[in-house]
Amino acid sequence: MPQLHTVREGQGPAVVLSHALGCDLSMWDGVAAALRERFTVVRYDHRGHGRSPIVPGAFSMDDLADDAAELIAGLNLGPVHFVGLSMGGMTAQALAARHPAAVRSLVIANSAQQYDEAARAGWQLRVDTVRAQGMAAIADGAMARWFTPEFRADAQGAALVAQQRAVLLANDPEAYVQACLAVGAIDLAAGNARLNRPTLVIGGTRDDATPMAMSEAMAATIPGARLRHLAASHLSAIEQPQAFAALLTEFWAGLPA
Repeated sequence: MPQLHTVREGQGPAVVLSHALGCDLSMWDGVAAALRERFTVVRYDHRGHGRSPIVPGAFSMDDLADDAAELIAGLNLGPVHFVGLSMGGMTAQALAARHPAAVRSLVIANSAQQYDEAARAGWQLRVDTVRAQGMAAIADGAMARWFTPEFRADAQGAALVAQQRAVLLANDPEAYVQACLAVGAIDLAAGNARLNRPTLVIGGTRDDATPMAMSEAMAATIPGARLRHLAASHLSAIEQPQAFAALLTEFWAGLPA
């Protein structure tokens, strides 16, 4: 298992934040700032992302779930509130299915449990593009999927968009390709149907990458899951960190002690 780069802040109940494909733990800056006075907030870079090592060769979402389980065990945090967005949300689903003892509650944001044939073809096209032309070839399209036009036009939003674009461009192309292949191959519905942890699903009403229908499908599959939404695009935790954090704290406040 790779030694993942982590940042730990605050004190209180343990929360682990798991980022999206092509991003790093800086994706959670705003949410972490909103949570760290009341929670122990741990963010980490997935394998092949940010400052975590590249693990050569193919891997699956199960491998990312096992990475997360080992991280939680290594930090001796006990069962945690696990929050994942996009690829991080897929990691969350696989983690809860494979390592339920590591999870106190689950938040799955702007994510999916499976893709149809057309979507899988889209993932393969992205893989082929990156292998042929590098990360720069997909950067404009990613920013358009990740953020609403008005957020990209706003001065403060534009600075955050530029930061995330730089993070995306810094990805090793082959490591990114392997992550794309892992994401495109997900089939998490059967595991979700067996989950027995309190679960909140967050969708973005303006998210074209993982539309609300995907969040609705997850919420319908996971027993007892709650569904909430934000009027945001794909990286809702960056566009609306305060509102995102408020959904989390409201959900956690309602859990049994």
